[in-house]
Amino acid sequence: MSDLTLHSTLRVHPRVSIRPEPFGALLYHFGTRQLSFLKSPQLLAVVENMDDATVGEALATAGVRDAEIPAYLRALDTLRASEMLVERAA
Repeated sequence: MSDLTLHSTLRVHPRVSIRPEPFGALLYHFGTRQLSFLKSPQLLAVVENMDDATVGEALATAGVRDAEIPAYLRALDTLRASEMLVERAA
């Protein structure tokens, strides 16, 4: 079970490059050479809003509906597990 919550603070790993695409975005990690796909522009908006916000604030700013939050938390947790996202110091 994940410990990711709406109060968690994440940021894009410094070695990750984001390339926006019509379907969402491509994320490339220069350290692990791993490629990830963000399959919606809304998920890209969440990721881009996390530098100065909690996960919950980033979701709200991107307009994620309450019913969609669990799916977005799973997606963010997957990105964290692959080191595309890392914990941000409070």
